Amino acid sequence: MDQARLAEKPFLVIERRFAVAPEKVWRAWTEPQALKRWFGPGGPQPVSVAELDLRVGGRFRIVFGGPDGNEHEAQGVYREIVPNRKLVFTWTWPRTTPERESLVTIQLTQVGSGTEFVFRHERFFDEAARDGHKRGWSETFDKLERFLQQDA
Repeated sequence: MDQARLAEKPFLVIERRFAVAPEKVWRAWTEPQALKRWFGPGGPQPVSVAELDLRVGGRFRIVFGGPDGNEHEAQGVYREIVPNRKLVFTWTWPRTTPERESLVTIQLTQVGSGTEFVFRHERFFDEAARDGHKRGWSETFDKLERFLQQDA
């Protein structure tokens, strides 16, 4: 797909400030045991699988419960890794829409003793997919914030 068509695809940007250093936010995303403690929207549904091969070209696989009571699986490939600053990876739902690949970019910037977190998810199939992901990611980041506060 050419760059012009990709630019037209729906995307979302979510920004948060966390009261911990970027290294702690980074570990939450890149260490399987940490990710298992917070990932996924809704309540306390467990993450049953967190496989992270953290290298450019490495794959990840996360299986988690959702607020609907169903198990969800996300997979992707790491495209760019700058420790404690930037993480870029593809995102697919292999069980439901494996043909739809989107792209996630996470940027972490130290601000005082905290972290500015900028999350960009792009190349959505349509607006409905974007809107559903926005709800899910917003709930997920609420859980991330609670995790970071407990783990501080």
